[in-house]
Amino acid sequence: MTTAESGSLLAESVYRTLVDQIFEGALPPGAPLSVPALAARLDVSRSPVRESVQRLIHEGLAVHVPHAGARVLQLDEDAVRDVLAVREALDGLAAQEAARRASADDVAGLLELVERQADLLEEPTDPLRDARLDVELHTRVREVSGNRPLADALRRLDAQAHLYTSGMWAEESNRRIAVVEHRRIADAVAAGDADGARRAASAHVAAISVRMRRWRMSH
Repeated sequence: MTTAESGSLLAESVYRTLVDQIFEGALPPGAPLSVPALAARLDVSRSPVRESVQRLIHEGLAVHVPHAGARVLQLDEDAVRDVLAVREALDGLAAQEAARRASADDVAGLLELVERQADLLEEPTDPLRDARLDVELHTRVREVSGNRPLADALRRLDAQAHLYTSGMWAEESNRRIAVVEHRRIADAVAAGDADGARRAASAHVAAISVRMRRWRMSH
């Protein structure tokens, strides 16, 4: 392995660690992302941390605040609802295009992912694991759509929404409802039902918005 490859793997590992800490709440919205402090805490050099923080900013999980440095993105509830409203339309479009373009292998991968989520319902809750699987499913649908600008826009929106919805995965009812909704999307894509896939994906995001409001009211 070359030095460049080793550095790239380290930067990816640091990035994933920071994303996990953001979704877990160890780095809550508004938390400072000091490169020296994070490097010391993670016991790595500053270079991969600096690269990771810049990537967090690019992905929409962090912002650069003048005279204060980088911080984890902080959105109020109205802003999160706006993010989900845009996702409702764009995720519907992505699922619609995925249904039209999906190969047999694409369909098999989607259905397998949903079955993995369903199997995990018999295990104790793991909010971080389930949030990752949720992101993976939506990312897979967007990739199958073949629309790169759409997938890139949704990746940023999805990351921002998960800042405020990842804790919902600790609720058993939310886990089970999400699997039902994911299966509707995957089944419509498998059937080549573009309109059905669009409706299923849009309805799923709209329902997330409702569940988010209820969850935040009860916590």
